[in-house]
Amino acid sequence: MRRVRPGATAPRGGAGSRSAGADRAALTSVAAGDRFEGEEPADLPRLWHVTLSVSGEAAPLTEVRRSLEQLAHDHPFLLTSRYAEDHAEIRYWEEARDLHDAAAVALRLWGEHRQSAGLPPWEIVGLEVIDRATYHQRLAEGYGPPPASPVGVHPF
Repeated sequence: MRRVRPGATAPRGGAGSRSAGADRAALTSVAAGDRFEGEEPADLPRLWHVTLSVSGEAAPLTEVRRSLEQLAHDHPFLLTSRYAEDHAEIRYWEEARDLHDAAAVALRLWGEHRQSAGLPPWEIVGLEVIDRATYHQRLAEGYGPPPASPVGVHPF
């Protein structure tokens, strides 16, 4: 290794110089959204409160109830479902990395279970996805949705 006197500069190029970047510290890439030491990783799952609203042509109430009960059996995280002959609302907690993932799962829920649970051919007409802190803040301030009790499938 070639030494350089204090105050002198190392020659650039030529046989005696180091390869480009040899004096530099190793660089690592940092992805957008990376967190600093001590912060919680962004990709850990979080809980999201989901309210899915569906509606369509009227169906017999007994069949709507039976299909929502089957959906609750197939998807055990459902908290409560309310229904009428032409619409329903499903509320549950979803564990997901971020809001986008929770919303994507929610938007697929009705269609993916339509045949297995015998759900009416209704369309999704509303979706709300909020994080756990927002859900609890709304409840504390008295303007959020009432707690999901009683749990289960109930008429409006």
